[in-house]
Amino acid sequence: MKFLRTIRFDPSDVQVFEHAAPVDDWAISGAGAFAALNDDAIVGKVKQAFANGFTGVPSFGHATFATVAEMSEDARTDVEDALVQRFLTHYGAPDDASARVAARGEMAEIFSLCDDALINTVFTVRRWFDGDGAMREAFRTIQPPGDGPLHARVWAVVEDDATPGEDSANGETGVA
Repeated sequence: MKFLRTIRFDPSDVQVFEHAAPVDDWAISGAGAFAALNDDAIVGKVKQAFANGFTGVPSFGHATFATVAEMSEDARTDVEDALVQRFLTHYGAPDDASARVAARGEMAEIFSLCDDALINTVFTVRRWFDGDGAMREAFRTIQPPGDGPLHARVWAVVEDDATPGEDSANGETGVA
């Protein structure tokens, strides 16, 4: 079975989210974490997580990107159990059975999203409140560029022992 895992293309998640998910957490939408909030309460780093963050499991941190990966039955069970505990301890689920139904619903959304996607397909999420105040959510995939190579270095930062901002040999900056 396929499910989402958190990834990072750069360290920005650590800067923009109050609690960033580590790389390789399993990922759910996590929209339910914002269900009790109104638009006025969603500001700062909470707004960033609301607007475009997946929720990592078991860390319950946030990630901007998630990719499709193979999930074992043991991992599925672990994610479900972690979600059950989260719903019981943080979101007021009345009992284990109710929390398990909610956990399975969260997971079913991701299973469905990944069903026809290829392994390593990258997903983003976008959330907003519509004109009636209802939360909306949309997912999109990021496709690699068309005909060119999948990975190409555009530039690199080169460390230099010279005076800051100057190359000791020719007075140029340390960016190549």
